[in-house]
This record gives sequence, structure tokens and C-alpha cells, in this order.
Amino acid sequence: MKLEGKVAVVTGAARGIGRASAILFAKEGAKVTVADIRAELGRETVRLIQSAAGESQFVPTDVASEDQVKRMVEQTISRWGGIDILFNNAGITLVKFLEETSESEWDHLMSVNLKSIFFGVKYSAEYMRQQGGGVILNTGSVSSFVGQLRTPAYVASKGAVMLLTKSLAVDYGADNIRVNCICPGITDTPMLREHIESAGDPAAVIRERTSRVPVGRFLTPEDIARAALYLVSDDSEGVTGIAHVVDGGYLSAAEYSSSWLPRRSE
Repeated sequence: MKLEGKVAVVTGAARGIGRASAILFAKEGAKVTVADIRAELGRETVRLIQSAAGESQFVPTDVASEDQVKRMVEQTISRWGGIDILFNNAGITLVKFLEETSESEWDHLMSVNLKSIFFGVKYSAEYMRQQGGGVILNTGSVSSFVGQLRTPAYVASKGAVMLLTKSLAVDYGADNIRVNCICPGITDTPMLREHIESAGDPAAVIRERTSRVPVGRFLTPEDIARAALYLVSDDSEGVTGIAHVVDGGYLSAAEYSSSWLPRRSE
């Protein structure tokens, strides 16, 4: 197993990419702290892990709160004696033009998507250093690289996540702490569905967005979890400071739509 004997924290693990990653990390031998603000769904993630003979605990955590993130790290170390993997995955989006966005909405999104990484690293890096190393993985987005309609606050936060990752990789490399960023494309998560449902014609939005992905489908949380496993395991031992894109080819073309493809003869 790729994570045998490791201790991992996954934030935003109540659903979507976080849940899929927590389950996979446990399957690969890690003891997993499931951290999320959604208590019922977070405990369900733990039950799914334990039903497959994995080891896990739920720590209710608002990642925008420094005190709660500190407690999350301390409870992990208290229970299992260390922390080897920190997956800063929790995130939210906001579908509004900039002039429609309130200061409190902007601040809350930045706290969840960006400041949470500051808190997580602040309280886990020293333990990793003392034990001889560790791995930090942050969730960016394809929007770490390009703009996206009506989500300026979200895009700004994800661009910052990518560059923060690179800076942390430089700072902690000598301590044998690797820091990378995973950048999902269009992934079928509850957050995406909520985003789509806010559109006037959700079915049309799904068709249009799918048409822009060369592999012809939305990615699944499990697609992203498998890439996350690579980045937190020894398989990527020489990899730090990168933004690892998992997008089904979405960023590969400036212009692309499946409707433009010629029909293939049967």
C-alpha cells in the first residue's frame, strides 16, 4: 500500500474530491483525519472508511478559523503521534460579478480558499520538520491559470493558491517537506452542481461545458483523488512546487468544442 503507516489530514472531506481522497488514502494504508464544517456528511465519510477496515476520525473544522485549524492538527497528532500529509482541499465558490460582491463575501471566500492554507501549514509544518519531513497538497483549479465568467473572487483565490504553493515549496524544501498544488478541471462535485443549478438552463450548461472537454465528460472526484494519491505518496518523491493539472484536456486548446469535430464514418 502506498501510504502504509502514514497519517493524513484531508480538509473539505465531507463530500466531493475531499471525500474521494480521504477514502482512497485510507485504502492505501493511511490513518485519516476527516475535517469539514458539515458534521453529518463528515461522519459519513468516516463510516465509509471504517466499513472498509480503514482507520479514521472526524474533527469538525471551519478552516476559516485559526483556532479550529490548530485544534484539528493537534487532535490528529494527539491520536496518531504525528502528521505526514496535509491535504488543504476545502474550498467554496461565488458566482457574482465583482461589483455585485460584498466585502464580507470576498473575505469569507478568501478565508476558506486561501487563508485556510496559511493556518494549516502554520500549525503542521513544525511537526513535519521535527519528524524529518512530510507532504502538503493544496487544491487549486484550472482557474489558477485562466479566467472564468462571473467568478472573479474564486479565480483570484485559486491563482493565489498556486503561487503560494510554489513559495512554500521553496521555503520548506530543505526540511524535506514537499508542497504541491492539484488543479482540477470540470469535476462532477456537489459544488459544481450547485454552480450549474444557479444557471437559467442547467441542462444546456452541462452540454456546453462538456463539449469543451476533449475527453468528452466531466471528471469524477475519484479521477482527482488518484492524482492526489500520486502527489502525496513516495511515487512523487522528487516532485515539489508544481501545479498538477487534471482536466481531461480542458486547458490544452485555446478554442475547442466537440461540436466542431468531423463525423466519423461507421
